[in-house]
Amino acid sequence: MVDPTDYLGPVRPYVLTGGQARPSRNTVRPETLLVANTDASLPPSATRQHRSLVQLCRGMLSLAEAAAHLRIPVSVAAVMVSDLVDSGHLAVRTVGADPDAPNQELLERVLHGLRSL
Repeated sequence: MVDPTDYLGPVRPYVLTGGQARPSRNTVRPETLLVANTDASLPPSATRQHRSLVQLCRGMLSLAEAAAHLRIPVSVAAVMVSDLVDSGHLAVRTVGADPDAPNQELLERVLHGLRSL
């Protein structure tokens, strides 16, 4: 007899996302870096894919890389990541969002000053 828990066939994307078609936040892009919150533990009702996603993000990993490891579309991973960020299990690190970096206007003024020398 076949054990139904051994079935590892394809799972429909809407099953993985709980029926959600879009992520709850629009800031999650394929290059967004993800880090797991080691203080938060997943509830027993969390899916295998959610657990795998959090486990993968114990080190820093991009959304695209996580989707590739899980073999799911990036759009599905974005919905899952948004849910995990909302619940506090993942943190998002946006590429190029350094708050200490000079703004565009300042850089243009410096460039203009250098050209006028």
